[in-house]
Amino acid sequence: MQTIGKMSLHNGGGFVVKIEFDYMREDGTRATSKAGGSFPVGQTETADPGSLGVPNGAIVWLHADVVAGKDNVASQGFIYEEGNASTANYTITGTIFDNTLGLINVT
Repeated sequence: MQTIGKMSLHNGGGFVVKIEFDYMREDGTRATSKAGGSFPVGQTETADPGSLGVPNGAIVWLHADVVAGKDNVASQGFIYEEGNASTANYTITGTIFDNTLGLINVT
């Protein structure tokens, strides 16, 4: 599994979105982090999972919190490593109740 230090989300949808993370706890259960600030269509935000409460070394998935709509969680997980220079870049498109989240690349 690939290691990253940050994740970015480009909002290409017709809604406001917040970055959150789902992550695997040590006991094997999944949890959701705190949310970052909301941002509108056309903007890209980058977040360090650790700044939102994800423990170093955890498996992490991007969680797009669509305000007043259907959230979307990435299917591909990564290992979060604090200070790692790699960023997983995502985009979300569509409408509040019919949106698609996709991995663009890892840089």
